[in-house]
Amino acid sequence: MKFEDLGLEPSLLKAIQEKGYTEPSPIQEKAIPVILKKKDVLASAQTGTGKTAGFTLPLLHLLSQNKSDRNRKVRALVLTPTRELAAQIYDNVKEYSTYIDIRSTVIFGGVNQKPQVATLRKGVDILIATPGRLLDLHSQKALSLKQIEILVLDEADRMLDMGFQRDINKIMNLLPKRRQNLLFSATFSKEIKALAQGILHQPVLVEATPENTTVEAIVQRVYKVDKGRKAELIIKLIKEGKWTQVLVFTRTKHGANNLVKKMLKASIAAAAIHGNKSQGARTKALAGFKDGSIEILVATDIAARGLDIPLLPHVINFELPNIPEDYVHRIGRTGRAGAKGEAISLVCIDEKDYLKDIEKLVSLRIPSEVKEGFEPDPNIKPEPKKQKEGRNQQRNLKHSGSSNRSKKINRSGGSRNRNNRH
Repeated sequence: MKFEDLGLEPSLLKAIQEKGYTEPSPIQEKAIPVILKKKDVLASAQTGTGKTAGFTLPLLHLLSQNKSDRNRKVRALVLTPTRELAAQIYDNVKEYSTYIDIRSTVIFGGVNQKPQVATLRKGVDILIATPGRLLDLHSQKALSLKQIEILVLDEADRMLDMGFQRDINKIMNLLPKRRQNLLFSATFSKEIKALAQGILHQPVLVEATPENTTVEAIVQRVYKVDKGRKAELIIKLIKEGKWTQVLVFTRTKHGANNLVKKMLKASIAAAAIHGNKSQGARTKALAGFKDGSIEILVATDIAARGLDIPLLPHVINFELPNIPEDYVHRIGRTGRAGAKGEAISLVCIDEKDYLKDIEKLVSLRIPSEVKEGFEPDPNIKPEPKKQKEGRNQQRNLKHSGSSNRSKKINRSGGSRNRNNRH
């Protein structure tokens, strides 16, 4: 199938063609015709499948069919959990609306709100926003949501994980009852199904890949190593392999900062990106990573879904995530658009149960090995059971809050904790 077969506006097809895309990805092929029929959609797609273009293209088509008035009230709202993802969706919308008369803007926290308010006052058709900043500006009467025709909830599962349920409920109460709703999620958890039931009206279910599967193009490997020697091992792997553009995940912000210090000491160009970093620092680190001046980007799960880095060859889990689904999102940053990728996890004895949960989720026994000179000390015991139980309780609380083809469009996927208001 070609993009021409989907029924999109010619001006959109021109923008798609200029970007060099010819065939829609599976999620685009399934979702776009349904959205164009103005039906509600509940969509699940693995990271890197072209999900963002799957809703931005039909969104732009529908809005272009009904010309807005001169005042340009907000007619489409796209909600995302993170600043990075919001910014990337905005870039996506701008690229595809080059030849149509549609105005858009993005609002999120961590930056001065005055320019955002000024743009809103000039009038926009499409608003991409994180929940916190949206509610902040609405309370200041800087925007109105009374004219919303289409609502998109992107990375809905992540929004629930990050504690946005109450904000979402508040936003729903500000919207017109009659509207088209599009809910995109990487997984269909019980919480997502409950959220969908309260928002969507007779939705069409769209799935591009089986739930919680990992990309076949990704080679996955585990290195068993003691916790205290992980930094030494990761530096050795990077230097021996002469790897560049490596995305490394840690479980905490403090851990990310410490690892970056050790890498810099070993003459490896590295930077950290997490919720305690200012928006400017995060943007600068990501830009350096993309242009090659920064070889290693060390991140907390803030980056698991929001970073659009084409052809990223390596992802390393310096620590396994507490929640197995996060493993899928992390390693999904590599092996995109048909390219090969490698995902390496450094696993100590304390993470044995996390690894079991991940393997159960992805239905795969991940090959494990021991690097010569880094053999785990058999005398080291797992951390006390009480501490592990405490972590499991935190994990449960978090949950309760909660292809071979011609050149195709990749989707943006980010995430972060709730500490900094979005």
